[in-house]
Amino acid sequence: MTSVTVNTYTHSVTYVADNILKSLKDIIRLSGLDPSEFVGDWETHMRGVKTWLNSGYLETVKLEIFDPRSDALIIRWDIDISYGWSDGDGSFWTDTEQLRYAIRKAGLTPTEARYRFLLHTKPGAPNVAGWGTARYRSTAGMVRQSLGTTVEHSGLGASTSYLRRA
Repeated sequence: MTSVTVNTYTHSVTYVADNILKSLKDIIRLSGLDPSEFVGDWETHMRGVKTWLNSGYLETVKLEIFDPRSDALIIRWDIDISYGWSDGDGSFWTDTEQLRYAIRKAGLTPTEARYRFLLHTKPGAPNVAGWGTARYRSTAGMVRQSLGTTVEHSGLGASTSYLRRA
């Protein structure tokens, strides 16, 4: 009997990227916002996340939810990347229940709120079609709530937190 286990870094990148984007779609939807714009740009989002995750340049995925009248941040979700990948028999999982609990705890956002998806990379990251530079909205007066690791594949992982008004 022959058995073959394939556990490549590319598979880990695809799994983690896909589950980060699915988690953000859930955050948008369960926060009371329309995810259609986010889903409509899925290919561009995936290209950025996978390219920079694969090359090791991606540090943080950010979702800003803001008031379009004042441009002030209402809440920001951060997903920090951990590059502890190994090619052994690793585990893979996504903690959707922990994420759902945190979204309920954070509460619904006003229906007029808007959101923006951002990727923070290390200096020297390669250019990716559809992506450019952006400024983050101020987080002054906000406190961070950490959820811990929410996506994991063979050591390549993502830890989620959110910033809310104190």
